[in-house]
Amino acid sequence: MPRSTRPSSFEVYWRLLMYVRPYWWAFAVSIFGFLLFASGQPMLAEMLKYFLDGLQNPEESRVLGIPLAYGVPVFIVLIAAYQGVGSFLGNYYLAWVSRGVVHDLRCALFDNLLTLPNRYYDNHNSGHLISRITFNVTMVTGASTDAIKVVIREGLTVVFLFGYLMISNWKLTLVMLAILPVIGLMVRSASRKFRKQSKKIQDAMGDVTHIASESIQGYRVVRSFGGEAYERQRFYNASMDNMQRSMNMTRTQAIYTPTLQLVIYTGMAALMYMVLNLRGDATPGELIAYITAAALLPKPIRQLSEVSSTIQKGLAAADSIFAQLDEPPERDQGILERDQVSGRLEVQNLSFVYPGTDRQVLHNISFSVKPGQMVALVGRSGSGKSTLANLVPRFYQHDNGSILLDGIPIEDYRLHNLRRHIALVTQHVTLFNDSISNNIAYGDLAGAPMDSIRRAAQAAYADEFIEQLPDRYHTLVGENGVMLSGGQRQRLAIARALLKDAPVLILDEATSALDTESERHIQAALDRVMKGRTTLVIAHRLSTIEKADLILVMDQGHIVERGTHNELLELNGYYARLHARQFKDSDEHEGDS
Repeated sequence: MPRSTRPSSFEVYWRLLMYVRPYWWAFAVSIFGFLLFASGQPMLAEMLKYFLDGLQNPEESRVLGIPLAYGVPVFIVLIAAYQGVGSFLGNYYLAWVSRGVVHDLRCALFDNLLTLPNRYYDNHNSGHLISRITFNVTMVTGASTDAIKVVIREGLTVVFLFGYLMISNWKLTLVMLAILPVIGLMVRSASRKFRKQSKKIQDAMGDVTHIASESIQGYRVVRSFGGEAYERQRFYNASMDNMQRSMNMTRTQAIYTPTLQLVIYTGMAALMYMVLNLRGDATPGELIAYITAAALLPKPIRQLSEVSSTIQKGLAAADSIFAQLDEPPERDQGILERDQVSGRLEVQNLSFVYPGTDRQVLHNISFSVKPGQMVALVGRSGSGKSTLANLVPRFYQHDNGSILLDGIPIEDYRLHNLRRHIALVTQHVTLFNDSISNNIAYGDLAGAPMDSIRRAAQAAYADEFIEQLPDRYHTLVGENGVMLSGGQRQRLAIARALLKDAPVLILDEATSALDTESERHIQAALDRVMKGRTTLVIAHRLSTIEKADLILVMDQGHIVERGTHNELLELNGYYARLHARQFKDSDEHEGDS
């Protein structure tokens, strides 16, 4: 369900860390590795103490029983190797975890996109959705890899160094602890700013992706209408907005880091003053080792504070990702699955309002179609024809009225099972950058025998142009079939529907992209395949629906006339006027030619 309140940073981060559970063993190894690395830092300071104290009497000084001249160099090398092993284990296995988390999130987002209802796509542009899968998930990488690495490695380093300092001189160490509340307040304040700014950066990046995607997909329109300058300026403005928002975050970080460093070094200055004045009976080696260990603290503390921006970027990205993952999928409460249906379709008192709007698109629509009959929907653009067709396969959920398939409400069918019985061809053909055969045998049809694919293509009169292509049925069609003409793409879509062999066929302006000759062929093919199938046709050209068993004339969401072609002509109403206008336009076109 959509969340009514914004989750806290802790809630978002905790949910993000739940994706680490499948990789707990690698995460444990990485923590062990960073533990090794961090514990080596105080060892270096301890070696310095041995070295300085041993300078006064080098021959008698020993390091764990080994003479000083050999002990210090040997142990420094061993400590370096010890830290190197820890660094490898920590970095490699944490990267394994983070890459796995990012992969899982990316797949979860994509899987979620495949289940979201149509209204979600209506309300979100594709650029922002793509940006979420690519850019936002990359930001999560920072929070789940770099940030965690710094938090664990530098955090453990601070813990070990503080422990060493407390053991060495707990009174002096309390001076260092006094500045921690100030650091905490600064980190908290900066974190809030970083998260707000990160959210704005991600939104701006979505705009950049959206504009680039639109311009690439519509490049023919851009070039034919001279839109290059407009698109160039639009992209420049979006990119500049993204840059300015990024610079705002950079400015915040640029002010925050040196300010924090000033606070840390102020504490160091106070510590140095106390060391010089309150040295007591400590040896020079102990004092230098203490100061060295204290001097190692500012770097990990500074890195811990700087990682706040990376974490907040990741949290803002994770927040938007989880917002999408929390979107409810298509409503599918049906439990009925049937291997076959006859195709009897009934619509009773159907009204429909698009989700999130007050505009009623359909008003009390009722009609019935027997198996094998053809029903045509005609009317002006915006009269509700396509909306009605989209309700049959439940692309949108209706709440008023009912649609029955074989006497059973369509919402009682499982969604996938319902759509198995419906073949759809629209005027906006979608093809994938794959072979012709794979585009015809797509989805549930994948793996269909080549003979069946070829028969479907022949029935759709697509075989004749496919055989002329270099690789025939193995030819790649390019992105959305860019290598093919509009008519050829349409024929492939019809071949796909023919191969599905569903008892219900929906044709939404299915012949609109075809020339007269191709349309004649397609119409002949459709006449054959519509036998024994319930066919719902949305047609602009009335000549293609003269044989329909029932024609429904729609206007502003109402059925204003119904009957056969001849019956409607005799009424001399809306349909007759529409037919006469098209007939006149056709005659004028033929006369001009």
